[in-house]
Amino acid sequence: MRNKGISALVCAGVVAGAAALGATPSAAAQTPTAAHEAAAAPGKETAETGKDSTAGATASDTRDHIRERLERIPGMTVVSVADKEGHPLYTLTYEQPVDHRRPHGATFTQRATLWHKATDKPTVLYTGGYTLPGGTTALTKLIDANQVAVEHRYFAESRPKGAAGDDWSKMTVEQEAADEHRLTRALRTIEKGKWLGTGASKGGMTATYHERFYPGDLDAVVAFVAPNDADNRDDSGYERFFRTVGTKECRNALNAVQREMLVRRDALLPKFEADAEAAGHTFDETLGTTDRAYEFAVLDQVWNFWQSGTAADCPTVPDAKRATDDELYSWSKGHGLSVYHDDELGTNGTGPYYRQAATQLGWADLEFRHLKDVRHHPDIYQPNSVLPAAMRGTYNNRTIADVDRWVKKHGRRMMFIYGENDPWSAEKFTPSHHDSYRYVVPGANHGASIAKLPAAEQTKAVATIKRWANVK
Repeated sequence: MRNKGISALVCAGVVAGAAALGATPSAAAQTPTAAHEAAAAPGKETAETGKDSTAGATASDTRDHIRERLERIPGMTVVSVADKEGHPLYTLTYEQPVDHRRPHGATFTQRATLWHKATDKPTVLYTGGYTLPGGTTALTKLIDANQVAVEHRYFAESRPKGAAGDDWSKMTVEQEAADEHRLTRALRTIEKGKWLGTGASKGGMTATYHERFYPGDLDAVVAFVAPNDADNRDDSGYERFFRTVGTKECRNALNAVQREMLVRRDALLPKFEADAEAAGHTFDETLGTTDRAYEFAVLDQVWNFWQSGTAADCPTVPDAKRATDDELYSWSKGHGLSVYHDDELGTNGTGPYYRQAATQLGWADLEFRHLKDVRHHPDIYQPNSVLPAAMRGTYNNRTIADVDRWVKKHGRRMMFIYGENDPWSAEKFTPSHHDSYRYVVPGANHGASIAKLPAAEQTKAVATIKRWANVK
């Protein structure tokens, strides 16, 4: 699924996050109280070195010592401890205010993990922007860091219970930034090295928002393929992308297939309906009908082709006029025909993302000029179309425009990595001149990474990150 064009950001955030490297401030945001910090801080450090005195202890002693310190943080629970490559991996929950403007009101528990190596090593704060991300980022590997992974509020198990969980007004950029601020402040009492924020796709956006509202939390941010829809009324960047990406022959072939999918709607919709029935997919709560769901899926095809594929896939595009119905439909299913259905789009699926897109993050309202006379639903291509009625919202561009201006003028030690052939990279963050950088990976899709940069740029990017992390 995408959604700026609507679908792929959702699944792509997970994929890009795993591959990332090798593959208006709110007065509401509450900082930990002095008592909180005092309770969280009692690590035993030597006066001479300032390093954790457990540095020479056994792995078991270190694991237990860090666990004790975690459990002394008010609101923090250690759910479990496992071994990961010889170091402890703590699964955590942390009590957060539902509304940081009312810190003594309702709360929820946010899931996180801490992979701890040593208190004097750097720490990578990794957000996927969705559910709790697993695995190890390549950034963590590059600088041999501790890693904190965090689940975004209102996703999976990090959602308030009862009526508070249905109050989508608290699913905002500012509230999530405040969540990560409190978590970072709490864990920095243990992990004393440099802290770098990272994430890919929506995770890269989330890391950038955290930095904007709490620039004192992190020492640097490395964001991968992070879209920046600073002006949702202006989609010229996306339109320009689809007029220039790849070769003219490939663009024409993809557009012809997309159009033919709607021209042959009467023949192909029954195939779509049969697939939906076999999979148990329904559309009653979101898109409403199979015809609307089919058209929405077709509108996403070309975006998804470039998001996940490359120019090397262009020869696979069938001749739209000569392909049989089965050939056309089968190829499309394997190359970008995303299916939006009720189970996936509700409160327990990707719905929270679309809620954010509808209210703050924005989306690409593409013109689809080559499809105008074959569309049945001309106003369907926007995030509220795929949301249950209770989750729909009204767009306000103020916060994202503010972040865009701040990154350009005031951001420090920020790095943005984009893919040349990634539609999500068509509208980019522009870094400031304050030790901040932007790289574009030639020919790359939504899986763009530092490892795919040309050698000279890769060397510079890696050296910058190691400098930020104080790693020799």
